[in-house]
Amino acid sequence: MSKSPTDKHTILILGASGFIGNMLYKELRSYFKTYGTYCSQEGNFGDNQVFFKYDVATNNLDEILAETNPSVIISAIRGDYKSQFEAHKSLAEYVKAHHYCRLLFLSSVSVFDGLFQFPSYENDSPRAESEYGRHKLAIERLLLTEIPAQTALIRLPIVLGVHSPRIIQLQQAAKHKANFEVFPNLIISTTTADKVAQQIHYIINQRGDGIFHLASEDVIHHEDLYRELAEKLGEQLPVFKSVFQRNEDSYLAILPKKNKLPKTYRITVSEVIDACTLKEEISTFKG
Repeated sequence: MSKSPTDKHTILILGASGFIGNMLYKELRSYFKTYGTYCSQEGNFGDNQVFFKYDVATNNLDEILAETNPSVIISAIRGDYKSQFEAHKSLAEYVKAHHYCRLLFLSSVSVFDGLFQFPSYENDSPRAESEYGRHKLAIERLLLTEIPAQTALIRLPIVLGVHSPRIIQLQQAAKHKANFEVFPNLIISTTTADKVAQQIHYIINQRGDGIFHLASEDVIHHEDLYRELAEKLGEQLPVFKSVFQRNEDSYLAILPKKNKLPKTYRITVSEVIDACTLKEEISTFKG
């Protein structure tokens, strides 16, 4: 099989040991020269020559960038917000100095958590109320100011999957008949880490830039999503604890509209639920 020009990419995933970052690494490593960073020793990443130890609060990226010389940087790092912002300032300087390099920043639906009357699309103006939302929005604005032509903002909704933290939490709550918080009046969109990895792979191949909402094409109430997941995963259910933030329905949902990907790269809520409840891949709550 002959290689296309995009096969020459060198990719650096910051936060490649995390749930989404590691899914990205597994998706991309067969197609591109792919490097990643990790913060802890979990998973023995330190024994892998393509993984570099990086703590956003104590390390800088200069040596890693010099050694890897990436053409695509994917930022999925977590940690102290101030340190993250400073790291992205450095990344913007690096990308600006290397015209062939592009930065894909994994942002969040939370940049819209100050808006709740409607779902949000790519061209809508963000407004964040939470500390997390304001943090993500500050980095978005930094990148769009400093390197707009070399940036892709990847906004994500709730990201699930067979081994996602939320599904594991749901399993544990059911197993121990413990509380699991749901928001009956909150309308959300969702996706899976598998689908996000495929979508980002496509965006890299197409040299996509701008703002992408990598979310389901439809929405669901938060409580309905987790009740349906729990019912499909096993016979036992957790104790659902209803939390009401407002008296009426409100949205914390992003939807794709302007930058829609081809049909094979889209996903629905029903497909997310099916992907998270594959019996051959998941241990049930029974027993």
